[in-house]
Amino acid sequence: MSNAIGDYLRARRERVRPEDVGLTDAGRRRVSGLRREEVAMLAGISSDYYIRLEQGRERHPSEQVLDALSRALQLDADATEHLHRLAAPRPARRAARRAPERVPEGVAMLIDGWDSTPAFVSGRYMDVLAANRMATALIPICRVGTNIVRAAFLDPAVGEFYGDWERATESAVASLRALVAPDLDDPRLAELVGELSVRSERFRELWGRHDVRPKVPGQITEVNHPLLGPLRLRSETLAIGEGSGLSLVVYHAEPGSESASKLALLASMAADVSGSR
Repeated sequence: MSNAIGDYLRARRERVRPEDVGLTDAGRRRVSGLRREEVAMLAGISSDYYIRLEQGRERHPSEQVLDALSRALQLDADATEHLHRLAAPRPARRAARRAPERVPEGVAMLIDGWDSTPAFVSGRYMDVLAANRMATALIPICRVGTNIVRAAFLDPAVGEFYGDWERATESAVASLRALVAPDLDDPRLAELVGELSVRSERFRELWGRHDVRPKVPGQITEVNHPLLGPLRLRSETLAIGEGSGLSLVVYHAEPGSESASKLALLASMAADVSGSR
């Protein structure tokens, strides 16, 4: 049986230094970060209870305990919400896989009509489900069927495309965890995580950190386009429907900026290629 709460608490505990929470580091420590007893003390709960939580022998902590642990581990709002979701009761999972993800017809028509704005739809596992020609022209990997997380770690072109590959991979993994939330036993997710854990040391490191960070509006993305050179763009990520896991991702540049001029040039180039077919 999986131990999502315990794994998460352990990962976060190991990333908090004693001095971060006002504790004196006396002597040599055998563990990175905080000891279990220190987390329990900071949260105002017994060491035995906290140990049982980490070991998976206690699976129903109260909201008050979860909030106390969040404060002790210095979790931000997204990480705190994730902890609460891990502890929430879930209905029994059916053995069958989820139904295929489908992009609403109206959304597909909408982005196809945006001739100068790169936009695509990603699914719960960060698969590209739909992409307009500007998105494909801007981001070479942005094609239907591509998994963004897999490409981030296994496609060498991605490392050349993003100005800060380390930040891009951190964001990809943290976003994936935010999307799947506590559903870590999902067969498709297990398949993806298993593959990347075997093939990428960087992925294993980031997945083990248990960072959770949903995409935020207006996030700055710096890319190195193979034809246009560097661009500084904003990305907007909008949820499609409630609980679907589908997201609409749109890129744009500051009006009047050099990047805006490059996007306009890219739109012209994409239109020429489309018209020549």
